[in-house]
Amino acid sequence: MDQRDLDLVAKYGEADPELKSLYEEHVAFEKILEKMESKPYLTPAEETELKEIKKKKLSGKTRIEALLAKYRKAEVQ
Repeated sequence: MDQRDLDLVAKYGEADPELKSLYEEHVAFEKILEKMESKPYLTPAEETELKEIKKKKLSGKTRIEALLAKYRKAEVQ
């Protein structure tokens, strides 16, 4: 996420609980992924979990992008 997007999350996050919760979830997934990916070896169960977390993170990121697009458009007008 670039700085402009982070600024929009900070600006609109308090008024938009969905945006705030999606962003917090995104950050939490990022931390979990960093921890898992730093391991030299993952068990098959961990590999499956890693894939699921990546899917959830991507889904949330897509929703965040849709919300941010709405706020970017509102700021231009």
